[in-house]
Amino acid sequence: MVASDRRKWLALALLSVVQFMVVLDIAIVNVALPSIQVDLGFSEQNLQWVISAYALVFGGFLLLGGRAADLLGRRRLFLVGIVLFTVASLLAGLAWSEASLISARALQGLGAAVITPAALSILSTTFIEGRERNIALGVWGAVGGFGAAAGVLLGGILTSALSWSWIFFVNVPVGVTAFVLAPILLKESRDARVKSFDALGAVLVTGGLSSLVYAITQAGQDGWLAGKTLGFFAASIALLVGFVVWELRHREPLMRLGILRIKTVSGANVAGFILGTATFSLFLMLTLYMQQVLGYSPMKTGVAYLAVAGGAIFTSAISAQLVTRIGVKPALVIGMTSLTAGLVYFTQVSVGGSYLGDLLPGFLLIAVGLGFSFVPISIAALAGIQPAEAGLASGLINTSQQIGGALGIAALSTIATSRTSHALASGSTQSVALVDGFHGAFIAGVIIAGLGIVAALTLIRREELEQVEEAEPAFDLAA
Repeated sequence: MVASDRRKWLALALLSVVQFMVVLDIAIVNVALPSIQVDLGFSEQNLQWVISAYALVFGGFLLLGGRAADLLGRRRLFLVGIVLFTVASLLAGLAWSEASLISARALQGLGAAVITPAALSILSTTFIEGRERNIALGVWGAVGGFGAAAGVLLGGILTSALSWSWIFFVNVPVGVTAFVLAPILLKESRDARVKSFDALGAVLVTGGLSSLVYAITQAGQDGWLAGKTLGFFAASIALLVGFVVWELRHREPLMRLGILRIKTVSGANVAGFILGTATFSLFLMLTLYMQQVLGYSPMKTGVAYLAVAGGAIFTSAISAQLVTRIGVKPALVIGMTSLTAGLVYFTQVSVGGSYLGDLLPGFLLIAVGLGFSFVPISIAALAGIQPAEAGLASGLINTSQQIGGALGIAALSTIATSRTSHALASGSTQSVALVDGFHGAFIAGVIIAGLGIVAALTLIRREELEQVEEAEPAFDLAA
């Protein structure tokens, strides 16, 4: 029994390291974007696709990845995903043009879409639902919160010390090591009831979401009522409606819509969507502010994020312990409130800003927000889910976060760009115009994060969480 328990926690460590790598790759490119833009000749309009291509493919194929893991074997798909992600990371580091880097990032997203639901499904079938699984999910959620913050720190260090290519090369040894250890530490499992893929569903949802992001991006350049913009919005609506209709009729849908009848699961996904929307765009805007307005180097920008990364580690550890005592709902309310407060603080950044005055207090609030949001969301997303649907539930929550992130980057970048262009046309200097644009983006972020507080208060149900809690004492990680 001791050996079995030890193997479970070693398996959790492996899964967490790989998930850290996946989450890291969302944020790690932020600090390197200006360097990538210069070296590869990216246009201002296409630069955001270095992030969005990854997030969109990641989010769009997560549900299919989850179902494939249930059907073909979770460990097997985990290994396939590691191979895809590692090869794509190598190609991204060797990229020579806009198209080659965006393509490699999309392939990375596909690998991540296979890895994450398979990993979370393995976790949920390895640990018994209740306190033991809550601790494991707490660790998983803490990794997500820390990874998002650590990405910008490591991105700055690697870009300055070596080059931007190393933000991708660093994944290669991690991927190779994980591929070797996975067959030793992870057990194979599958859902024998799943008989087929829903490939059309994956194409419809990914196409619809990609069209939506592209439409928002075009709106900033061509205008919201331009024919091209409206055309992509119409295509997006048609594809997403088609997805819902197809899912309702398919015998083995990519996404069984009935899973959302569990209100806590629905609330977790709404909160996850909002968290992704706010944090993805927040790190992008702050990185651009520090480098384009304050004149920070990539290294200095990365080190500036140390407060967020270190704070997220500390608060995630506290959150993982408190969530079993005070409950998922209070912890999530604390997290979303702190995230909103941090965004409110950043609405006052200035042209001649300082780290201590304009950034540090907001960074500390964001650290609390990350630590107290990722952990309870990870637990609530699997509340009451049967093992057979672990892949679907885990794919769904990660889809919500990634798609929220892609849409958030598109929307807030569009707001910032539009306000900056208007300020420049009115005679403002470059720095003043940029800050005006960032203010608009942060204000929009405040509104979005505020909705997260409402979602936590109204959609997370204590009774649904209490039904799956075990009466036995909390599992001791030190045992």
